[in-house]
Amino acid sequence: MLEVTGLTIANKDRLIVDGISFTITRGEWYALVGESGSGKSVTALSIGGILPASLQLKAGSILLKGLDMLEMKKTCLLGHTISYIFQDYQSSFTPFMKIGKQFEEVLRAHTSWTATEREMRSLAALKKVKLPEKKVYQSYPFQLSGGQLQRAAIAIAMMLKPSLLIADEVTTALDSVTAHHILELLNEMVRETNCSLLFITHDLRKVKKYADRIGVMEEGKIVESGVAREILTKPSHPYTKLLLQSLPNLPETRHRLWTREMEEKGQ
Repeated sequence: MLEVTGLTIANKDRLIVDGISFTITRGEWYALVGESGSGKSVTALSIGGILPASLQLKAGSILLKGLDMLEMKKTCLLGHTISYIFQDYQSSFTPFMKIGKQFEEVLRAHTSWTATEREMRSLAALKKVKLPEKKVYQSYPFQLSGGQLQRAAIAIAMMLKPSLLIADEVTTALDSVTAHHILELLNEMVRETNCSLLFITHDLRKVKKYADRIGVMEEGKIVESGVAREILTKPSHPYTKLLLQSLPNLPETRHRLWTREMEEKGQ
């Protein structure tokens, strides 16, 4: 599905991504992990051709379904073949436009559907992520909670059934219980559509639960990669070991009990 080879990205001072290579197969959940500044998000932005002007792609190739992404017109792919969900859910939507209007704008750009068809598909997408669809459709972003906005972001990203979904730190700004629900929903929708997922995160606990394979990034390089559970159980690189050692000591049983208690309290 996705093949990244020798990807090198730099700003005017230094390399940000240094010759990395990885592949993602159809329907696979691939996690790219590492501390802040390791190059994860820059890698994600380069795939969709949306690097900021301060960064330059120096070398490498990006193939999506056999198409050279460096030669393709990105506007025809974003939102349809490739979709993004970002960490900052508050800036994922234009604040002065109702949610429904923003869903319709995406459909207007990629389909020839009538206004009625666009509204029906938008409502169906919101319902799919377990939101009160009619209420949310008529709401402005500021009228929704963080968890609701992130659900809406998943809905709009998955509405046209993309081949590749890129989720960049999608739960960092959410509380633990809401984050758990968001990841369960994301996993359900990805598995249902057989969409490939590039999951950017620094939280190895989420990777262990959901990811099929993993790439560990340190200072712009992938230092270890392979089956997620194998690497997280028996890491070979010192940096991966360091990341695992930095995890808080929260036994799984106690974490489940705490999560259930918070859910029962409605938090």
